Amino acid sequence: MYWLLRAPPGTAADIAAALTTLEQSVKECSVCCDLTPDDPCARCRSTKRDESVVVVIEHPQDILAFERSGDYRGRYHVLHGAISPLDGVGPDALRIRPLLERLRQGRITEVVLATDPDVEGDATALYLARLLRPIGVRVTRIAHGISVGTEIEFADAASLTRAFENRREL
Repeated sequence: MYWLLRAPPGTAADIAAALTTLEQSVKECSVCCDLTPDDPCARCRSTKRDESVVVVIEHPQDILAFERSGDYRGRYHVLHGAISPLDGVGPDALRIRPLLERLRQGRITEVVLATDPDVEGDATALYLARLLRPIGVRVTRIAHGISVGTEIEFADAASLTRAFENRREL
């Protein structure tokens, strides 16, 4: 607030106008449910992305983490939350129906569940896995464990357990 009061005249009005424009120009992509100025979004329109693999994430900002890695070139699906009974959020509050519609088109062969590694994210991944398996699509979950660069002595018990459970052969 103090920064804004010391800013040059008109700064607060410029910020307010930008926020109003943002609210009016951003909409939900009808394919992946990401927030975008265009519908469908650029990722869904791209012919360079692998349309057979879809990473399911909780929030639009989670896409940025995958895009920063530069390794994933598939599609996304944004749930806009996670199942959280204590907060009154059930499966019907999430963007699951559009995901099922995409799967019915038959081009998707794998769904990667990349929900957060917490109670709500795990509950959501388990719910989706049980819902999607009968459809015949491959359902996978991103691995969890110790972050690269972390010393084992400083890792928490849950991360160590997950790292051990998700070990792979070398």
